[in-house]
Amino acid sequence: MSETTVKNATAATYAAFIGSGFAFASWASRIPQVRDSLDLDPAALGLVLLAIAAGSLVALPLSGPVVTRIGSARTVMAMAVVLAVGVLTVAFGSLVGVAPVVVGLFLLGFGNGAWDVAMNVQGTVVERRLGRSIMARFHAGFSLGTVAGALLGAALVALDVPVAAHLAVVALLVVAVVPAYARRFVPDHDESEPAEQVAKSSPLTAWREPRTLLIGLFVLAFAFAEGVGNDWISVAAIDGHHVPAALGTLAFAAFLTAMTVGRWFGPGLLDRYGRVPVVRVLAVIGVAGVALFVFGPTPYYAFAGTLLWGLGVALGFPVGMSAGGDDPRRAAARVSVIASIGYCAFLAGPPAIGFLGDRISVLRALASVAVLLGIAALIATTVRPLTPAEPTRAEETLTPAA
Repeated sequence: MSETTVKNATAATYAAFIGSGFAFASWASRIPQVRDSLDLDPAALGLVLLAIAAGSLVALPLSGPVVTRIGSARTVMAMAVVLAVGVLTVAFGSLVGVAPVVVGLFLLGFGNGAWDVAMNVQGTVVERRLGRSIMARFHAGFSLGTVAGALLGAALVALDVPVAAHLAVVALLVVAVVPAYARRFVPDHDESEPAEQVAKSSPLTAWREPRTLLIGLFVLAFAFAEGVGNDWISVAAIDGHHVPAALGTLAFAAFLTAMTVGRWFGPGLLDRYGRVPVVRVLAVIGVAGVALFVFGPTPYYAFAGTLLWGLGVALGFPVGMSAGGDDPRRAAARVSVIASIGYCAFLAGPPAIGFLGDRISVLRALASVAVLLGIAALIATTVRPLTPAEPTRAEETLTPAA
């Protein structure tokens, strides 16, 4: 495969990650206006937003078999259309009522979930073709996409651009740009391998692989730490450390900045020192950051804690995706399983902290993040790269006798 082809696939994978982040943040930036236009109270809004989670939960387990059958390129192209239809439906619903919004958000969640697995599979393929770590930078691209979507949304709110017009343009951009780039993806497996060998086992067997499940637990710990940081740092800083609202938002921005910087510069460390030492050290740094944020005596310690927290969680999720894709024949199934387990933390983390926060305060509840990061440090060896012989042994162990 030519160097130009791999470079084109790398750029296309960046486009898929950036486009996914941009589309999701564009919708999220208009949630307050949709809430106001439909006159939703907090409880009703929470129920409406559950439609995204429902769509993702349906899509994630199905995405492994789908990507295995049709490939990551076609999956991303198809899911870009599904997501765009969802965004258009939300745009229509913002004008007429709640029901279309719920349907649109379900489609958005479904499209985003399968798209996420497919682009991570392609990320592992590109990483192998390049011969160096790059997955974390793809995830940094997702972060940049969310920032761009949020900034555009804020600007359009300030200009009083209607929600429906904004979301309709976003949907059209997604359909026009993402599939065009996805056509440049490289095949998910070595084209010299016989097709029957690539698909000789059911994608569902990945749910019975101990290594895959342990990687899923590893990713879940980091996803919990990342999701809780996204949702609760500003609240905990304001309520727990009694800083002004603007400084609470600044603490959240510091967390995001540290995580993005870690994802951009982390691949060099992974290539130099290896996955296990790097993610283990970062997990320990994350534990220290959470402890400093929760138990620091002044807001200055808390701000330092957010930086360490963000840096500590930067590489866990992308390294887990890379580990799931070590064997190209099983990458789609394994990445699907790992993503499904990991995304449970994104969905369950916020309400879990809220439940604990009602009893011991939100700030103290965040100590649970340190516990999970400690577990991730202990099981970090599970993301060690596979040797060429290991995938075969795992498949032989898990394949039922004839």
